[in-house]
Amino acid sequence: MNELYLLTAVILIVVVLVAALLDRWSVPVILVALGAGIIFGSDVLGLWDFSDVNLSNQVAGMALVFILFQGGFSTRQEDFRSVALAAGGLATWGVVLTAGATFLVLWGVLRWPLQEAMLLAVIISSTDAAATFSILRRQQLPRRLSSTLEIESAANDPMAILLTLAAIEAFTSGTGTWYTVALSFVWKGAAGIAIGWLLARPALWLFNRLGPRDRGHYYVLLLGIVLLVYSLAEEARASGMLAVFVAGYVTGNLPFVHKQGVANFSAALSTIADIGMFVLLGLLISPRQWATLWPKGVVLFLVLTLIARPAAVWLGTLGMKLGLKNRAFISWAGLRGAVPIILATYPLVAGMAVGRDVFNLVFFAVLMSVLVQGSSLGVVARWLRLSTTARPQSLYNLELITMAHSDLDLIVVDLPDPQGAQGPRVRDLPLPPGSVIVLITRGSEVVIPKGNTHLEGWDQVTVLAHVKDEAAVRSALLDGEYVLPEAPGGENAEP
Repeated sequence: MNELYLLTAVILIVVVLVAALLDRWSVPVILVALGAGIIFGSDVLGLWDFSDVNLSNQVAGMALVFILFQGGFSTRQEDFRSVALAAGGLATWGVVLTAGATFLVLWGVLRWPLQEAMLLAVIISSTDAAATFSILRRQQLPRRLSSTLEIESAANDPMAILLTLAAIEAFTSGTGTWYTVALSFVWKGAAGIAIGWLLARPALWLFNRLGPRDRGHYYVLLLGIVLLVYSLAEEARASGMLAVFVAGYVTGNLPFVHKQGVANFSAALSTIADIGMFVLLGLLISPRQWATLWPKGVVLFLVLTLIARPAAVWLGTLGMKLGLKNRAFISWAGLRGAVPIILATYPLVAGMAVGRDVFNLVFFAVLMSVLVQGSSLGVVARWLRLSTTARPQSLYNLELITMAHSDLDLIVVDLPDPQGAQGPRVRDLPLPPGSVIVLITRGSEVVIPKGNTHLEGWDQVTVLAHVKDEAAVRSALLDGEYVLPEAPGGENAEP
C-alpha cells in the first residue's frame, strides 16, 4: 500500500511540474494528466496496472459532481442573461443537434452499427470549458463571444449526460418503448432542475444561520450539501448531475456568509477532481487497443469537428445575430474533454458488448480534439481577427473573508485600453458613498491608492463597496477618459 501512495504522489507532482513547464504554450493540464496516466500505466512504463472499470466509473462520477457544481457556481447571472439565448441554446438543443448530426453520418452514411453510432454520438456531444479556456487565456476575445463559449461549455454537460443515460436505457432495458424513454428523459431534466433550485435555498439558509468558530466547518457543510443534492435527485430518478449544476448556479449568484472562502474551496476541489480523474482515466486506457481502432477514431473526430459541430452551431444560432466570424470560431472551439471520457465508461459498466470499443474511440477522439483544435485555437482566433494579446493575470489580489452577514464585497475592475494611458485621479472619482479603493495592481507592481494617484490603462482596481453599488463603481472607474501621455514633440504614443 505504501508503494501505491508513493506512486500517486509522484504522478501528481509530475503533472504539476510538467503543466507549469508547458504553461507558456497554454497546454491544458488535463492533457498532461491524461498523458501521465498513460505513461505510468500498464502499456508504457508498466508501474501501475489498473483496469477496474467499475471503480473508475464511480470515482469519475463523483469527481464530475464537484466539477459540475463549480461550473454552475462560477457562471455569473449577468453574463448568462447577456448571452442566454445563444449560450443556453448551444448548451441544450445544440447538444442534441450535434448528437443527431453525428449519428446520421456514422449510421446513415458510413453504416456503422446502430448501437455504436448512437452511443458515440450522444457521449461525445458536449464541449469542455476547462480545456477551451486554458488554451484561450492568453487571447482577448470579444466579451459576448467569450461569455457564449464559457457558459455553453459549463452548461452543456447535463444534456449530454441525459442523452447518454436515455440511450443506454433504451438499448439495455429491452422492454421500454420510445415514449417511456422520452418521458424518462423529460423527467430527469425537469426534476433535476427543480430539485437543484429548491435545495439551494435551504442550503444558503444554513450557511447564513450557522456561525462555527472553525471556518473549515463551512467546507464540510458544502461537501455535504453537494452530495445531498446529487443523491436526493438520483433517488427521485432525476438527473443528479443537472441538479448539482443548478444548485451551484443558484448559490454562486446569491450572497451568503463566507462565500469567498467557499468559492475558493469549491474551485480547488474542482481542480483536484479534474486532474485526479484524468490521471485515473489515463491509467485505465490501453493505447495498444488503438492499433486497430485508430482509423475509426480519426473518422469520428473529423465527422464531429468538420460536420456535426458546425451544423449544430449554424442551425442552433439562426437569427441570433452572432456574425459569420463568431459562428466560425464557435464551431472550431468545440473542444471535447472530461465528460465524454467519463460517459464512455457507462456502456462498459452496463455490460454492453460495444462498451470497450466505444470507450477507446471516445478517448482517442478527445485526445485528437485537444491536440488538433487546442493547438490551433489561438491561431484561428487571430486569423479571424477576433483576438488581441490578453492582459497578463494580476500577481496580487485581495479576498474578503466574511464570517457574518454583510452587504460589503470586493469589486475588481480592469481598466480599459490602451496600456499606460493616464486616467483620472483617485480623489476625482465619483465613487458611491461608503466605497473605497483598497488596491491598485499595475503590472508587477502594487500602487498604494492615494488621493493624487492617477489611474492608468490596464490597471486592476479593487474597491470595497456595497454590493448594490457595483454598477455605480464600475461606471465611476470606466467612464473616465484614459489618454496616452504625449511623446516628445507633442504627439501621442507610438510613432
